[in-house]
Amino acid sequence: MDFLTLLVIYLCFVLAAVALLCACSGRKESFLARSVNGASQVLSFVIPTQLQSATRRVLHRLFHTRSCLFVVLHVALQAAVYGEYTWEVFVYCWELQFHLLLLLLPYLLLAGNMGCFILCSRANPGIITKSNHASLVKIYAYDGVLFQKGIVCPTCNMEKPARSKHCSFCSMCVHRFDHHCVWVNNCIGAFNAKYFFLYLFTLTAMAATIAIITAAFLLQVVLLSNMMRGSYVDDQGQERAVEILFLIQHLFLTFPRIVFMLGFVILLTLVLGAYCCFNLYLALTNQTSNEWYKSRRYGWSHHLTLQPHDRGVVYKNTYSKGVWMNLKEIFKPPTVLERKKK
Repeated sequence: MDFLTLLVIYLCFVLAAVALLCACSGRKESFLARSVNGASQVLSFVIPTQLQSATRRVLHRLFHTRSCLFVVLHVALQAAVYGEYTWEVFVYCWELQFHLLLLLLPYLLLAGNMGCFILCSRANPGIITKSNHASLVKIYAYDGVLFQKGIVCPTCNMEKPARSKHCSFCSMCVHRFDHHCVWVNNCIGAFNAKYFFLYLFTLTAMAATIAIITAAFLLQVVLLSNMMRGSYVDDQGQERAVEILFLIQHLFLTFPRIVFMLGFVILLTLVLGAYCCFNLYLALTNQTSNEWYKSRRYGWSHHLTLQPHDRGVVYKNTYSKGVWMNLKEIFKPPTVLERKKK
């Protein structure tokens, strides 16, 4: 198998990983869903109807119902990355006398990440029941735009408190609903948002740390071998100086699994880092993913105002209380007593 074939396989794997990561955005129609819908329209002319129906049922089961599939995939990906890091990168770096604390840092982050993962997946996100409905409805005021008084959830048969939403995955209304994360198989709401934030931060730090250590190892190999000052003979028999493309190809053929893992964790670092920054922005502005997505339909203003009907409604986030208080609300959700004191 030549280098180009391996590169094509690698890019296909990367695209699949990006598509799967998009499923954690919690939007009604993700990138993966749009891609599947577009592909199904094209293939509907050649695929039998029964096979199309079976495919739709499988996709609905995977992406529209609560399932442990992505949790298993999540654990499998972590196991694969840490297995490669442990059996090759760690051993090579130890021989090259890398600092032990640096090599152990990914395992410390893994322990913290698994703790946040368990807490996030097992914690009550803020399920609204008949017993706690009366207290939860008093915590946030209705803004009159995204959340209006008197809206009843047809499934739960209860009035929706402000900032709540019914989750179709879990078939329940969630207080301060953010999104349903398939990777933790749970909704992200008022009472587990802090665990999700820490889970996402440690996951990003894990990928970045492994990427940095692996890149440092490969760079050390290049420097010790003095490869950059060498030369090679091309297909035409001419001697050429070593270039970056040749160096990458050589490293890929010498350490295929390590280079493959490095590319994957770099991709994860970029994607997760961007998503982590987005969640930090939401936390600092006291918004949820659901509110941010819904607010795109309206204009933006410093004040919540009801404009004339021909101009429509201008939306302003009325829940923001300043950067520090917004961040504090993630780690200590307000209660009815706290709201009455203000």
